[in-house]
Amino acid sequence: MMFFLDKYGIISLKVKTEVKLMNIKDINYLDYGTNIEGVIVLLHGWGQNVEMMDMLGRPFAGRFRIINIDLPGFGKTPEPPEPWTVEDYAKKVNDLLKSLNIKEPILIGHSFGGRIAICYAAKYGASKVVLLSSPFRPGKRKASIKVRIYKFIKKFKLFRSFASYLRNKWGSSDYKNASEITRGTLVKVVNEDLSNYAKAITAPVLLIYGKEDKDVPIEEARCLENLIADCGLIEYENAHHYAYLEKLNDTIAILNNFWE
Repeated sequence: MMFFLDKYGIISLKVKTEVKLMNIKDINYLDYGTNIEGVIVLLHGWGQNVEMMDMLGRPFAGRFRIINIDLPGFGKTPEPPEPWTVEDYAKKVNDLLKSLNIKEPILIGHSFGGRIAICYAAKYGASKVVLLSSPFRPGKRKASIKVRIYKFIKKFKLFRSFASYLRNKWGSSDYKNASEITRGTLVKVVNEDLSNYAKAITAPVLLIYGKEDKDVPIEEARCLENLIADCGLIEYENAHHYAYLEKLNDTIAILNNFWE
């Protein structure tokens, strides 16, 4: 092992590992590391892929087996056959891990991947869970004037084509850049309330959120902390939705302590 300074000025722990690019049951994933202390499963955020989470796997590859997944519809994994719920994604991850004889892994999920981790831990079990800037219920922000106009216009059959035009013009980049199936999934996912799943988690949970996150306000993290029996919250100052990357060295140090 050795430490190195990358182009972003981030110090990381470099471990020589054999990385296997695998595809089981139509899921593309990386499988590397040494299973001395357990298995870490990495679940990326919406629109991302294995590359966005791999810097949280490499530093621990000397102690843990790392399973870094391209979730269905992202990276090199095909999209699901129909719009999926968070529970559908959790089941697919469980199917993969069962095929690898992995039980109760450590789950690390960012944003959308954190939603999946919440559901997975409640339904299938986990030894530990790390949630990075993860929402767990629908947002409570008041609908913008654009959204209200769109919802009004789409009520009328005569204006359906115009409503589609407005949806494509005004929709979020995630929505506009997605296929019809992925759009359907996005609508389902953002409207799910995972509060009951969070309450059912028995494993120790660590929350890492940025205090300047506009996508998932820090108040949501504090609420989630109160729902989970064994839970702690790290609040990063001057950090946003990708707080774990903005403070990568801190995150790696904190995770090291959490494993202990």
